[in-house]
Amino acid sequence: MINRSREEAKDYVLKMAEEHDVKFIRLWFTDILGMLKSFAITVEELEGALEEGMGFDGSSIEGFARIDESDMVALPDPDTFQLLPWQPREHRAVARMFCDILKPGGEPFEGDPRYVLKKNLKRTADLGCTFYVGPELEYFYFQNSGGTEPLDQGGYFDLTPRDAATDMRKETVLALEELGIGVEYSHHEVATSQHEIDMRYTDALTMADNVMTYRLVVKEVALKYGVYATFMPKPVFGINGSGMHVHQSLFKGESNAFFDKNDEYHLSQMARYYIAGLLKHAPELTAVTNQWINSYKRLVPGYEAPVYLSWARRNRSDLVRVPEYRPGREKATRVEFRSPDPACNPYLAFSVMLAAGLEGIEKEYDVPEPIEENVYEMTEDERRKRGIGTLPASLLEAILLTEKSVLVRKALGEHVFSAFIQNKKIEWDHYRTQVTEYELKRYLPIL
Repeated sequence: MINRSREEAKDYVLKMAEEHDVKFIRLWFTDILGMLKSFAITVEELEGALEEGMGFDGSSIEGFARIDESDMVALPDPDTFQLLPWQPREHRAVARMFCDILKPGGEPFEGDPRYVLKKNLKRTADLGCTFYVGPELEYFYFQNSGGTEPLDQGGYFDLTPRDAATDMRKETVLALEELGIGVEYSHHEVATSQHEIDMRYTDALTMADNVMTYRLVVKEVALKYGVYATFMPKPVFGINGSGMHVHQSLFKGESNAFFDKNDEYHLSQMARYYIAGLLKHAPELTAVTNQWINSYKRLVPGYEAPVYLSWARRNRSDLVRVPEYRPGREKATRVEFRSPDPACNPYLAFSVMLAAGLEGIEKEYDVPEPIEENVYEMTEDERRKRGIGTLPASLLEAILLTEKSVLVRKALGEHVFSAFIQNKKIEWDHYRTQVTEYELKRYLPIL
């Protein structure tokens, strides 16, 4: 995170815009579903935008305002200024900045997902901590958006012959780095034509902005190569879906608050409380971390998608995994929450995960014993005896749990909570009234 005053940051932006001959600046923000919204201003408007923001009509933005309270102001965050690498640099470059959404009077708009995350991060600041996250977003390349024809037949870590996917991944990494986003790994994933690029962990607000940028960069580079990239959680039946495993930790200054050298798992008591909070509240926050009908086609036993409420060190079938400690790597101690998918709204997803973990810390939840056996292979009776619950199996089940959740309501705030629940109920109603190809094939010949 860049530590400089807003005035210094504004001066830096104006200087960079002049030095790089920037003509257009795209102002970015998200709706409650995590869809990236954008409008462009010219460089002549930049100084005024940084001072006072730019007005726009919020009534058509999903989950924002009703028609009678539609005026909104987008105030650019100067720390997020970056040149867009896929735009020509010669003769008028294009830059972008993320915005905070304000009401006309200047107060924060409670329906802005970025504001929701900032509000939750204040809770960690009050504890003297910083919340760090490192999400791993998987995605597929297909020949086009009209079908699921893969580009390759590779598998996990496969070195496929140099093809479009290899070049696209390389170009995507370079574009992310140009945008100031550090990258740790890039590799082929388990399913055919499935890939992953892992961003270096950072504070949660920066990372939520980075996730929004990452998804756009992946798609822009794919478009340049004439193919389609998708973050749809389960586009192809019978093979792995795409997840977004989220590594998380709390730091006090330079010290990792999750590390304890004397613990068997090298986990502090705070980390254990945090894990307990995630496990206890996971079902009620799943509608936020897995917000689409299709998300629940991925959350089924098998295919490496975690559905059971358990934790462990080695076992990838558990919902929460603690990566094994390596000597001298205290700062890398973290917990990995494995159920979210890459099509969620990162601002809201990070908010509810943090809220669950903090609830565990504040109320000192007891963490259950870790489960190192394969939970998938246990019988239902064995799981019940060991107190291993499951995540909701459909969007409807998830919505009904979330709707009753005091924790999620508090984390999202009344405005976003109500708008989100309403939107998801409408989506479920649209889905359940469809007559699908499955039904026609299964029932039409026999009924």
